[in-house]
Amino acid sequence: MDEKLEPALHNIQQRNIGETEFIQAVKEVLHCMGPVLSKYPEFTEQKIIERICEPERQIIFRVPWQDDRGEVQINRGFRVQFNSVLGPYKGGLRFHPSVNLSIIKFLGFEQIFKNALTGMPIGGAKGGSDFDPKGHSDNEVMRFCQSFMMELNRHIGEYTDVPAGDIGVGKREIGYLFGQYKRIRNRYESGVLTGKGLSYGGALVRTEATGYGLVYFVREMLAARRDTLEGKTCVVSGAGNVAIYAIEKVTQLGGRVVACSDSDGVIYDDRGIDLDTLKQVKEVDRSRIHRYCELQKHARYRENGNIWQIKCDVALPCATQNELTGKDAATLVNNGCIVVAEGANMPTTPEGIEVFGESKISYAPGKAANAGGVATSALEMQQNASRDAWTFEFTEHKLAQIMKDIHDRCLETADEFGVPGNYARGANIAGFVSVAKAMESLGLI
Repeated sequence: MDEKLEPALHNIQQRNIGETEFIQAVKEVLHCMGPVLSKYPEFTEQKIIERICEPERQIIFRVPWQDDRGEVQINRGFRVQFNSVLGPYKGGLRFHPSVNLSIIKFLGFEQIFKNALTGMPIGGAKGGSDFDPKGHSDNEVMRFCQSFMMELNRHIGEYTDVPAGDIGVGKREIGYLFGQYKRIRNRYESGVLTGKGLSYGGALVRTEATGYGLVYFVREMLAARRDTLEGKTCVVSGAGNVAIYAIEKVTQLGGRVVACSDSDGVIYDDRGIDLDTLKQVKEVDRSRIHRYCELQKHARYRENGNIWQIKCDVALPCATQNELTGKDAATLVNNGCIVVAEGANMPTTPEGIEVFGESKISYAPGKAANAGGVATSALEMQQNASRDAWTFEFTEHKLAQIMKDIHDRCLETADEFGVPGNYARGANIAGFVSVAKAMESLGLI
């Protein structure tokens, strides 16, 4: 790291003690900023880094609710509104037991630059709760969401902050949250949440957007290597929304996904993952991934298996943060993998990123490769604002173009700053500079 940045990093660490994930995300960006500060010395004078690393607002609140047995439960809710210089805050809500302030802050910090890369007028935020929807009835989830919105409604609005879904927050949860917001505010403000159902203002392609966008980005990465997805063997970690639709788009573009996973284990299907079976298991049955092998007898399941040990051309980590270690990265390199693109947020550890940087692998960070979800959320906001509804084909075309533009911007920025082909540095620098220039223009806020 450039020595000019060390005092700023030290102060950020002291102000955020114990927030491991957040500090990891900050370090990843700051490691790229030496050449930026040399080109734009005014960013140092105006303390842009210190300001951009401090959220504009952090909200933590109690969420009391009653389960089906009549017992009172207490969870904790969060909304970190990180930066709004490019537009209203935008970022998902995550309901998962692992949620804490550090997780939400790292996600919100990443969201600033991801949203900037889309070219859309949206700022960065993130929120959620340590509530786990798994194992709860629809009525329990509804009561939790209604209680959560009783506080959240004070802080959001279509011109202020527009949350969406994330892990644990799908159309069911968004529906309950929107219904309660409408009830409290007595306004049909459809632009206040994205990821809505199609029957009340949702956008076509939003469900598929993150996974589809990831694969469109991979297509551009391969094209830059004068290659295509046709005939490529792929592995996709996770089995949630992002993973499922990444698998779908890889298959449509001629690739073959042979493995996916959940927190219990890995399935391997040398014929290629059967998408209908996977959707039945995860979206209809809401079961664990091992059930796939009960329906596809030839497939194999490995409990606690490591998906990165499976030989592949393309690896797509789509599960959770820090799932792909330095050792895993070395395995992928040694097995001949040529492209790694992140569908999850910060799924590769710093050691893994270092391994990729020293190899000939094309590696794309989540803030660039998985930006399709938030980009399509912004398209949903456009449709809500104009009371319009676009076709699937029209929206998907816009998504594909946005992902191509992000890809090209990353490469062009990497070239400009003397690190050709380095998507990670290109993404971090391009996103940062966009936000920094806007902060400079708006004065000391």
